[in-house]
Amino acid sequence: MQYKANSPEDYINQVPKERQETLKKLRKTIKENLPKGFEEGIQYNFISFYVPHSIYPNGYHCNPKEPLPFMSFASQKNSINLYHSGIYADEKLKNWFVNEYPKHCKRKLDMGKSCIRFKKIEEIPFELIAALCKKVTVEDWISLYESSINNK
Repeated sequence: MQYKANSPEDYINQVPKERQETLKKLRKTIKENLPKGFEEGIQYNFISFYVPHSIYPNGYHCNPKEPLPFMSFASQKNSINLYHSGIYADEKLKNWFVNEYPKHCKRKLDMGKSCIRFKKIEEIPFELIAALCKKVTVEDWISLYESSINNK
């Protein structure tokens, strides 16, 4: 589902009631565990965490007016999806996550390139997401991002 929200709070207030507490917990988990420097807001109609222009003035190469995206989440029709650009850009980080996932959740991992889909919201592995958040600093992300776009 697409929500037109002006803030993370506005986004959460628009989703179905039965998902609101889960999204609040997911947001809190990410905010409490992401390294300093990332900012929160709405980007691409999702609750997002990004590198602001004050830290990375170049912005996102696809649209330099946008801050550099890093992590976001959204309530979709059949799932809550977590998007993590580091998993997409860093094979070692992706492998770590894939190997850790079964230790935190009985359900089979449903994952695309950067998208992790949680169809049973009561089974979201918040501890694993907290650990994932701590793995990449703003500086790490900028370096990884720049090396990946310069190799294309």
